[in-house]
Amino acid sequence: MSSAMSTLTSLMGLQLFTRLFTFILNQSLSRLASPVAYGIAAIHFELMLSTILFLSREGVRGALLRVKTRSENTSNSVQGPDVVMNVAFIPIILGIPFAFGTSFLYVASAGTEVLSQPHFRSAVAIYAVAAVMELLAEPMHNMAMTNLKTRLRVRAEGVAITTKTLTTFLVLLYDASRGDGGGDLALLAFAFGQLVYGSSAFLIYLREFRGAGLITSMAKDSSGVYFDRDVLALSMTMTSQSLVKHFLTEGDKFILSWFSPLQDQGGYALAVNYGSLVARIVFQPIEETMRLYFSKTLADVTATSSSPTSKKADEHHLPVLKQAADALRTLLQMQAIGSLFVLIFGANYITLLLNVLLPPKYLDTSAPRVLEAWIWYIPVLAVNGGLEAFIASVALTKDVNRQIRWMILFTMIYTISAILLYRFNLGDAALVYANIINLSARITYACHFIQNFFVTHNASSITRWQNVVPHWTLLLALTISALMINVSETVFGATGVVQREGRMGVLRRPVLLHVAVGGVLAICCSALW
Repeated sequence: MSSAMSTLTSLMGLQLFTRLFTFILNQSLSRLASPVAYGIAAIHFELMLSTILFLSREGVRGALLRVKTRSENTSNSVQGPDVVMNVAFIPIILGIPFAFGTSFLYVASAGTEVLSQPHFRSAVAIYAVAAVMELLAEPMHNMAMTNLKTRLRVRAEGVAITTKTLTTFLVLLYDASRGDGGGDLALLAFAFGQLVYGSSAFLIYLREFRGAGLITSMAKDSSGVYFDRDVLALSMTMTSQSLVKHFLTEGDKFILSWFSPLQDQGGYALAVNYGSLVARIVFQPIEETMRLYFSKTLADVTATSSSPTSKKADEHHLPVLKQAADALRTLLQMQAIGSLFVLIFGANYITLLLNVLLPPKYLDTSAPRVLEAWIWYIPVLAVNGGLEAFIASVALTKDVNRQIRWMILFTMIYTISAILLYRFNLGDAALVYANIINLSARITYACHFIQNFFVTHNASSITRWQNVVPHWTLLLALTISALMINVSETVFGATGVVQREGRMGVLRRPVLLHVAVGGVLAICCSALW
């Protein structure tokens, strides 16, 4: 638990620093880059990059989190930790050809408008090389995470994100300062930024391990096997799951590239960048920390789940199961309350905020409607992340295979929902609402799985899910706050002032009073919580 809390603090600190820093620079990037260039970089290039990285490494990462460290391995292990950790090299072996193959297919299938952008092919090639640089760091990244060296990851990613954003900003600034008006180097700016990101992370890991994770020859056991069979099998199973999960995660980008013009794709990308700030600063570190925590805490429980003596071991594992149930219940309660704060205060102030944050040229894109929809997306995103972190930590191979089949159904639900909502003239916001439907279905599945997990281990009495529901006094306070904020908007008309006068309207007395009302109510509700 101490290690998990240290991990959580480090990851949240990393996300807070990097996201706020990059948020400031992204404000400048969105003004320097056109919506078209921003859309290609944030939708098309990011989709290509995430496809390469997610399918190459996600399954291996998930499997290796279950591996005990060298010091934890017992003397009766069938295969040593070196053979187990050899699996960490698979993302390099498979990922490098996959990176260049994916980038080639992307260029071959790109539309005419995309292909006509300046330096498009060069930018795609640089993104492929950037993906390779990240894959080269995978063995060292897995060494760090398996041995709970979270601070190393924090340092590597913190430096990488900072240098990436600075590089992109400087190239765009140089492009804008040229006498011909600039704009030709926009795609190269994002590509060089991504290359610097991958190179920075790789060099920091390499310096820490002094090449041990990359250049040391792979060991083999006495039978001549290079890879631990169990870990390799779990990695392949989780990778096949990642294929379905990847479409669910990035499905909006797939559909967006089919239905939406490039101008609106840029607006959608900027809106998601803003909307995901809360998710990335708060929810993502919690999800990653709980995934690591549950994997380590319940490692012995999952190891004995398929054995004939597993029922006898349940009583021995009861304290560990109770600890995991308490952590999951606390996590869900915090996410539920935090989500209520987002809904109450975010939904009532988002329109006011949009007219301040968004660059004028993006107000005519899909960005405003997408951000308004994101307010309702954040709660289900938070809850789903915590639940699926638990599943990823305890699921056996048969469980993962079953989940894959359900994921295919969820993919169909998402796709059909998105297409139908587009036809109701919701625009790109349809993708966000479709994701809400999709994640709600996944939450239902996750709750059923987790309840069955504790029932199977004769520990259903320790879950007490009713404690997840916030106390009635807090619910009442939040409800009263929502009513008072609506009255405040009616009395002061703050949103209308900002819409008429732009950013200068923020300093008007009605706007300041309306913001003060929300601030005081938020502080009071937080104190009550």
